[in-house]
Amino acid sequence: MFFDALITPGSLREAGTIAEQAEQIGFDAIWTTETAHDPFLPLVPAAIATTTLKMGTAVAIAFPRSPTLIAHTSWDLARESSGRFILGLGTQVKAHIERRFATSWDAPVERLRDYIGAVRAVWHSWQTGERLRYESEHYTLKLMTPFFSPEPLPDPAYLPPIFIAGVNRRLCRLAGEVCDGFHVHPFHTARYLREAVLPWIEGGLRAAGRSRADIQVSASVFLITGQGTERDNMREEVRRQVAFYASTPSYRTLLTMHGWDAAGEELTRLAGRGRWQQMGDLITDEMLAEFAVEAPSLPEAALLLRNRYNGLLDRTAFYLPFVSGHRDDEWRSAILALMG
Repeated sequence: MFFDALITPGSLREAGTIAEQAEQIGFDAIWTTETAHDPFLPLVPAAIATTTLKMGTAVAIAFPRSPTLIAHTSWDLARESSGRFILGLGTQVKAHIERRFATSWDAPVERLRDYIGAVRAVWHSWQTGERLRYESEHYTLKLMTPFFSPEPLPDPAYLPPIFIAGVNRRLCRLAGEVCDGFHVHPFHTARYLREAVLPWIEGGLRAAGRSRADIQVSASVFLITGQGTERDNMREEVRRQVAFYASTPSYRTLLTMHGWDAAGEELTRLAGRGRWQQMGDLITDEMLAEFAVEAPSLPEAALLLRNRYNGLLDRTAFYLPFVSGHRDDEWRSAILALMG
């Protein structure tokens, strides 16, 4: 199992320093998110500052960007990193796509399938010089002139693997059919992975004539650590995060599996009324233990992580941003503990 780090740099200058330290400590990869900042920009200084560290988006929201724009950005990052870049894509949910990004929302799973095909078609045209011809229900690409085509990558192996993220069956199956990796949402449990996510992915693999070795399954895991007040505060923060995700109706499948439907319905009602501060109270200690790993130190938490997810995940990370110069020795020990 590979141990990765989430990073949320405060500036682009800081991103290179964080990446360099993450590589020195021993992380296999770093991941950026699309929350308050662009997920791609920090990976430029990260690629320049490192030589072996993999890096990717977990995730970039696909639909507000055209496939050709994503192809260009990914191509440049693949070249700059000498093939260490991983393109992670997500669909988001209807409200955000329509009201935050002002983009249309329709048939997200089918559209994402076509999107991935379109990106790969552009890459193929650039790498081989063949004429661009991609036609699908949602995307048609027929124009690519030499003026707008970058030079082929030095090695075709530099072409980025494509991961997608999801919670429910159809995106899991899509990952198994056409993707190189799957980002499991932090809102998950080991049981949900074992009984739902992995069987759904394997169904997609079988349908496409692929094997489990053809895809990596990755997940970040909620962490509660520290001593005394620090640990108590982190526990309550994680409780609020879990409550926020659990209020999303499209994530209800997981709650149903565990028999937590009533809590999910109440959380959705409270979210609709903007009562965010009350929501965490509905996440019991029993529920929290299923979502989070809790231990006094990072190495102890890493051991629990390994025991819980052995045989379920190929890559993992704590849902806690790595900060250069903070807990560096603990992180080193945690990596050694996880790698066993």
